[in-house]
Amino acid sequence: MSSALATIQAEQTLMYQEAASSADVVANQQTLNQDAVQQAVAAIRAFNPSAVVTLARGSSDHAATYAKYLIETRTGILTSSASPSVSSVYLAKQRLHGVLYIAFSQSGKSPDLLAGVAQAKAAGALTLAIVNVEDSPLAQMADLVIPLRAGPEKSVAATKSYIATLSAILHLVSEWSEDQLLQKAYKQLPQLLADAWQCDWSAALDTLKDASNLFVIGRGLGFGVAQEAALKFKETCGLHAEAFSSAEVKHGPMAIVKAGFPVLMLAQQDETSDGFNALIKDFEARSAKVLVAGERAVGPLSLEVVGGAHPALAPLLAIQSFYKMANALSVARGYNPDEPPHLRKVTETL
Repeated sequence: MSSALATIQAEQTLMYQEAASSADVVANQQTLNQDAVQQAVAAIRAFNPSAVVTLARGSSDHAATYAKYLIETRTGILTSSASPSVSSVYLAKQRLHGVLYIAFSQSGKSPDLLAGVAQAKAAGALTLAIVNVEDSPLAQMADLVIPLRAGPEKSVAATKSYIATLSAILHLVSEWSEDQLLQKAYKQLPQLLADAWQCDWSAALDTLKDASNLFVIGRGLGFGVAQEAALKFKETCGLHAEAFSSAEVKHGPMAIVKAGFPVLMLAQQDETSDGFNALIKDFEARSAKVLVAGERAVGPLSLEVVGGAHPALAPLLAIQSFYKMANALSVARGYNPDEPPHLRKVTETL
């Protein structure tokens, strides 16, 4: 397959088109969601939660990882991810009085999420659905709803809906925490996403086109998008990828990194920077093929990022640039990113 033909095909995929629309999706979300977010914030403050529990699967659960770090660092409230099977399969009754219970979903109809929210409401939690389908069973069940407003997503690989979920979380937490710098940064998000789509990650294609395994490294606010990137490598590129925190990767996984092993590092320009930069040097010492995306993180092969963004926005910008590269890599490896083998758009688990 010629590179020119691969480029044309890559730009014709639904994944490419839907990911490219993320800036417009977020701009529309900002305009339409202000009342819903303000109502949710008022209800949350009145409820005064002692803890937050998130419930999600797949890409939505990776968004929940971002929510955990953002909520805990901006509000100080302990945030934990629920295991859906505890309520849907084991039918265990949990003590959730005083808990804000947030369910993340695209379709809003997966049975295990519905079971979790029903059980949480019965246990005294305040429930919030962050969901794309506004008239879904999940939206109807929850006490509060923040719509994603991403519109229909036809590619099996979630892109614009994932970014819309991160954006909705960012909007909610910026208002809840009354963080004026974060509120100001959030308003800049649509333009920054448009800029991120123009960032050139094509240099990664030569490194990853023939790869069979790789690590994706993130930390803190950026760990959720590392998880999302690893998933997209698997489902759209047939490439086995595992996500690790830059702290956790040194506790065992580092042992399999040999010369030529590819590593994609999604750096945060925040308190995690020093440790991240030290890890880049550790990978270099093992002669790994290190791809680094970060404003001031430097590696053997640095990928272009949008500079000067608030650290809480950086993960959204990185994953937007990543989606464009992953789509091209999928086509280059002979896959159709819109129709991954054995997968469907809506996965209804119990």
